[in-house]
Amino acid sequence: MTKELNAIPYENIVQNALRSVMHDALKQVEKNGFPGNHHFYITFQTYFPGVEMSEYLKERYPDSVTIVLQHQFWDLHVRDHSFSVSLSFSDIKEKLVIPYAAIIGFSDPSVKFSLQFDPAEIEDEDEEDEEEKETPKPKNLKKGKKEKVESSEPSQKEPSKEGKVITLDAFRKKK
Repeated sequence: MTKELNAIPYENIVQNALRSVMHDALKQVEKNGFPGNHHFYITFQTYFPGVEMSEYLKERYPDSVTIVLQHQFWDLHVRDHSFSVSLSFSDIKEKLVIPYAAIIGFSDPSVKFSLQFDPAEIEDEDEEDEEEKETPKPKNLKKGKKEKVESSEPSQKEPSKEGKVITLDAFRKKK
């Protein structure tokens, strides 16, 4: 299937909307703390541009890391495109800055809520083809194409040439 130059990027729109769910949940925790048993597991790519963490943590977690925001975290600051938080790693307090685009998993196990995103890929500028150069995008980044909801296993199938259907059954109240 050839890529349409003027196609509406529904996949990116939906992925951005789901990332705003994380932003809003983090914003509520920043303002009021966690209600009840709520807590977050957040998995992110450590090498993603804009991630700020100490070099020893990047060496220890060269691809990705899952952090837990529950009892011991400090200085949560939520911004439009990223958040920062301080956590303890081996009794050393570390400040992390995490862009939402670096996040590949977000869950609140207390209410069985989970979002998973395909990882954004970092690409070499030389590998961009002419069609991609015509479309403005952040330098050296290629956004993941699909988002997954309530799934813990990566898809093994090739992307369909037809439109994608996203089910939101996991978000509906059960009677």
